[in-house]
Amino acid sequence: MAEEELSQISVGEFETVSQLLASSESLQFAFMIMIVGIIGIVIGYRKFSFWVGSQKFYYKRPHFSRFLRRAVLPFFAIALITAINVHIQTGLLLEEDLTVIGDEDISPQDIFAKILNTFNILVIGYTVSHLIPIALTKRDKSRLEKEDFDSWFEIRGFVDDDDLFHKLYKWVPPKITPEDLTEEEFQEMLKSEEGMKKLEEFRTIKGNPIGGYEKLVDNPFEEWKKSERQKYEKYYQNCISGHNQSGRKLRPGAKPDEIFPIDVWREEKRIHSYEPIIPSNRPPGYAKKKREGIPRSAKQILPIGIFIATILGVVAWWGVDLIVLATATGGLAIGLGLALQETMQNYFAYIFIRKDKIFVEGERVKLDTGYNGYVHKITPRVTYVRDALNESMAIIPTRQLVNAQIVNYTQGVKMVPAIVDVGVSYLNDPKQVSAILVKVGKRAMKEVVDTKGRHLIRQRRCPYLDNNKPSCGCDKDIHIDINQPVVRFNQFNDSSLDFSLWVYVRDYGAQFKTKTDMRIIMYEEFKRYDIRIPWPIRTVYQGDEKREQEEIDRLKEERKKVIDEYGIGDLGRGSGEDE
Repeated sequence: MAEEELSQISVGEFETVSQLLASSESLQFAFMIMIVGIIGIVIGYRKFSFWVGSQKFYYKRPHFSRFLRRAVLPFFAIALITAINVHIQTGLLLEEDLTVIGDEDISPQDIFAKILNTFNILVIGYTVSHLIPIALTKRDKSRLEKEDFDSWFEIRGFVDDDDLFHKLYKWVPPKITPEDLTEEEFQEMLKSEEGMKKLEEFRTIKGNPIGGYEKLVDNPFEEWKKSERQKYEKYYQNCISGHNQSGRKLRPGAKPDEIFPIDVWREEKRIHSYEPIIPSNRPPGYAKKKREGIPRSAKQILPIGIFIATILGVVAWWGVDLIVLATATGGLAIGLGLALQETMQNYFAYIFIRKDKIFVEGERVKLDTGYNGYVHKITPRVTYVRDALNESMAIIPTRQLVNAQIVNYTQGVKMVPAIVDVGVSYLNDPKQVSAILVKVGKRAMKEVVDTKGRHLIRQRRCPYLDNNKPSCGCDKDIHIDINQPVVRFNQFNDSSLDFSLWVYVRDYGAQFKTKTDMRIIMYEEFKRYDIRIPWPIRTVYQGDEKREQEEIDRLKEERKKVIDEYGIGDLGRGSGEDE
């Protein structure tokens, strides 16, 4: 049935094209000139594209460079086709007056001009389909640049700014005394430069800054962008001069890429918390390799849709009945749909996961199979989940994840508990033990940091602020009231009094280092105050309990001082909380 319908499709004016070309040597000659010219333009374009990729402006103005590379080929192709069309219309390439047998006489010039115009339309459609995504990408990059500026403002400048922030903004103290400060403290701080700096970094008990900022320039955003471009200029010069980590001059346009264009350079800074990018600190092709396998976005698929629409428009212009064509190919489409059913299910599941942001790359999830790990990569076919210890990789068809029960430990969760359980001797006072555990938690809140010096434990006020230093972010994005650390007296065990120490950390992975460091601090403090961890014994106790009690009582006053200084948390307050 489909074959019969296909044979009955009206091909419109297509059937006259071959007759037209066969009827005139001049048209054949003009057609050959156009084909050879287009091939020459493509060859020249490849060389031009390679030249553009090796120039400095390609790295400093990547969007303009991509626009230029896409626009040059169509420009010369349209110029060539238009020139041939003009020669045809003026009779320079076609002097004889020919007619084509058909329903009506058709001018050869008109038919050949229509062929040339078809090529022009296809070239224009191809060009537009590729230039629109470049413009959309440029718009998105500009939006990300504005977000980078907002982040720069929030953290009061980047580490490689040379204090640019205070050259563009001036801090203005509040007119009234902030909460958490007395009037005397506030007025005293206002009298000195050091006090003003401390007030600028001060956060209230709710984590809010005080005071405000006045602009010292008309457009701080433009000044910041100028500064970022200067940083990139320095990065680029260090790359090509050999003043870099590899010790050699990096070549622009090399394959694989050795130098980041400025948009990739900004993205790398964004990923690594805006730390300076060290020239040649990554292997060649690092940025491209890292992005391999990332599914195409809508902007990347857009050119295909635009070009297909252009082709359909051209086909309709030539008189082909699109409705009949669609009907004839419907059976083929149904067959392909059944054959690609699972593929399409995976693809639409991928779209739903991306659209609803069920999870994204880098988040920690637990599948309903019990597998626990980080989302490594999501594709329209399968999703990769990497074990946290890098010992395995789970590969799951993406469609199965739409209906699966998934625990996401990262999304929307800014506080994850880190719990350390410990048992102490029955001879120790529970209140004293509680106070020492509070001290352990307080120490951990200040001392437990990652490799970049950022606190792993969330807190109402970052300890760095008390030292007139910028917050590391441990006090940001906390939307619930917290009071850390938390100590719980869990039970009377066979040979010990069981306690637990709770603190909340910034993400799922941070709990493991936090618990390790807390145990080390706990060991130090227990040893200092003679808090004993008993052996798991079940025999009748034969020791000298009186002597052991006297040994423990020797540091009783020291432990009481800990209670006075740190309190005992909420132990014994009778709060009635439902844990």
